[in-house]
Formats: sequence, structure tokens, C-alpha cells
Amino acid sequence: MTVALEAAEYGDGEPVAILHGLFGAGRNWATIAQHLATTYRVIAFDLRNHGGSPWADTMDYREMAEDICAAMRARGYQRYGLIGHSMGGKVAMVSALTEPRAVEKLVVVDIAPVTYPTSPYLAYVQAMRALDLGTITRRREADARLTETARNSAERAFLLQNLVFEGDTPRWRINLAALEPALPTLAGFPAMQAGATYKRPALFIAGGKSASLEPGHEAAVMALFPAAVIMRIAEAGHWVHADAPDAFLGLVEPFLGTRIFSDVD
Repeated sequence: MTVALEAAEYGDGEPVAILHGLFGAGRNWATIAQHLATTYRVIAFDLRNHGGSPWADTMDYREMAEDICAAMRARGYQRYGLIGHSMGGKVAMVSALTEPRAVEKLVVVDIAPVTYPTSPYLAYVQAMRALDLGTITRRREADARLTETARNSAERAFLLQNLVFEGDTPRWRINLAALEPALPTLAGFPAMQAGATYKRPALFIAGGKSASLEPGHEAAVMALFPAAVIMRIAEAGHWVHADAPDAFLGLVEPFLGTRIFSDVD
């Protein structure tokens, strides 16, 4: 079953959807979306169990890809571009592989169609679930209790953007109960039908300081996306669009501008 995704929408023109990563939301991409909106109709989605989108008991990449396709069709878009980061990049890849006629351009940010370790993300989810929200009145109190698990202050701030203070007791905007059992699936990549490839243009952007899209992953990328171009931004980490927005846009805008509707099947 698909869920009706929440989204922020910007600008006018050919449609381009943005798909965020694990623990994120569409609002994390507001700066990039507003910039692209000078040329495109940009739809920054909250994926299921994230942001303002509905919660669901299950989440795998086929389900999330179906959510995106259904959301774009509901808006009247039969063909569109996709930009996906990390988990959202895997959603975008599966969308392109299963609906190649719909996905006209594909941008995948710092992720590959391979399996990654779940351990750091599992630790974060478990630590977030273990917080006694009834005893927390300020975000800094939650921050202090997460320091042992997430020692990087920027990572803690990213996780805690999901903590909402409304009424007497804060709540998580993210569905941690569904995320925890889904993490092994989200760390992997679903098996595609034999011979399935996406022949349209694809741009893969890696952060030079990140290990998520390394040279050793390139064979897996090219096996499924034979027309892909892989570029690296040396000064960026995993959050490429936030670490180096100008360099990121310097790659994405020319790519999207090379005729968003192609004739390749």
C-alpha cells in the first residue's frame, strides 16, 4: 500500500523531485530546492515514516519507490527527474529501474546500489527510542543524553531535528518503531529482475570525504546504470549538498539542463 507523501513544492517548469536520506526530511533540501526552482518545478518529499508524511508499519525500497511514483502521478506528472540522497538515493535508483519511462533524469548523491553496515544507524535508533521523553523539556537535554552514542554534535543536531516540542511532552516526528526492524533492509539494495538496467542519463555525486560512494562501488553502479557519470566533490562529506552547495549545483544544474526529456527507453 502506498502512502500519500507530504512535500514542499517550489517554482514552475519541468518536474524534479528530491528524496532525502535516513532521519532527514524534505526541508533539509530547501536551499537547493529554492535555487533549482528558478528553472524547475521542485517537489521535496518527506518519505514514509519521516517528516510530515504518514507512518507505515513497513518500509522497503520498492514500497518507497511506489510512494514516489504514485505521488508524482497524483500531481499529473508522467515523466520527471529525481534527485536522491543516501537512503533517498536508493529509492531514486529503484524508481528508475522499475519505472524507467517515468524517470527522465536521475541524480544519486553519495550512495551506491550495495549493502552497508547497519550498526551506527541501529545504535542511533535505539538511543533515540531509549530517551524518556516525559523527562525532557528542552532540546539540549536530549542532546546531552545522546552524546555517548552520537559523539559528533552535528550528527546529534541532525537526529534531534526530529524531536518536536508540542504540548507537555515532546514526540518524535520519525517512526522509530518501524525504522528499527527495517534497517537491515534499508542497508541493502533489492534484487532487480535479471537484466534490468536504467539506460537514461544518471549522475552519481560522491563526497570526497565520505566512504559511501567509493571507487570500489563503481562497478555495481555501472552494472545497473550503464549511462552513469560518477563525479566527486573533494571538499564534501556525506551531506554533499550541505557541505558544498555551490559545487553540488555546479554539477546538477548542467546535468538537468541537457534536455530533461530524453527518447531512450
